Amino acid sequence: MRIKSQKDFAAGLMFTIVGIAFAWGATNYTIGDAARMGPGYFPLALGILLAILGLVITFGALVVETEDGDKIGKIAWKPMGFIIGANVLFGILLAGLPQFGIPAFGLIVAIYGLTFVASLAGDEFRFKEVAILATALAILSYLAFVKLLSLQFPVWPSFITG
Repeated sequence: MRIKSQKDFAAGLMFTIVGIAFAWGATNYTIGDAARMGPGYFPLALGILLAILGLVITFGALVVETEDGDKIGKIAWKPMGFIIGANVLFGILLAGLPQFGIPAFGLIVAIYGLTFVASLAGDEFRFKEVAILATALAILSYLAFVKLLSLQFPVWPSFITG
């Protein structure tokens, strides 16, 4: 068989591999059954579904004809760098790095940092729109995680709250 869509073939393989890895990793936990689910039940089910989805996409890439072979283009390094950097920055701002003397800045500052850095990955940067988005995300995250779920992690910078 000939690969008729390189993009779909690569995406399908990636989904299949990640799905199998998650399903396999879930077997280290108690699975349980549908009536009494263990901590490994949900990751196992999602891993299996992701692997099946990957196989379907891979099969489609071998069967469905595309006009130009749907070749894989260049890797978008700039957006990838900003998105990965934004997530790393979020983790550092949320919890701090005590070994380097960086204090925890808390959820609100971390959300703003994440939003502003991730927005640099796009073609346009509009400060006002990003600020509004960051504010909405910070408020909703605070309500969801701190108020509704009662999760215990710093909300404000540690040097302010003590």
